[in-house]
Amino acid sequence: MCRSRAITGRGREGGFSLVPALFLLIVLAGLGTVAVRVTGVQAQTVVLGMQTTRAFAAARSGIEWAAYRAVVNGDCSAGSLALTEAGSAGFTVTTTCSQSAHTEGTSSINVYTLEAFAYSGVYGSPDYVSRRLRTLVTDAK
Repeated sequence: MCRSRAITGRGREGGFSLVPALFLLIVLAGLGTVAVRVTGVQAQTVVLGMQTTRAFAAARSGIEWAAYRAVVNGDCSAGSLALTEAGSAGFTVTTTCSQSAHTEGTSSINVYTLEAFAYSGVYGSPDYVSRRLRTLVTDAK
């Protein structure tokens, strides 16, 4: 009679270990899913950070281009650039310019308010990025 109790007890213990094993398996699968998602989000964050830096550089290029047009050529009109070189490829830059004339002593000075808006991608899409810059330049010597 002692033997039958020992055999019956072992059978119950073996089935009981299935529940913790399944629980552990589900927890590990959940942790794996979270780790994959976090890694994906981190990678996307890095890419968007680099795209933001590129957008800033593209907007700076637009400001420089508009400043050259305004100060050197006397052309204070709106313009648009489609950048194609190296790190700026794929960005579109639109610029605006407004001019005001001032007299300082006997000199006439023009002050230009320049604004550049650089963007890449389609608004609302995950890869859309843009930057807007505004600055003042003058033709004073």
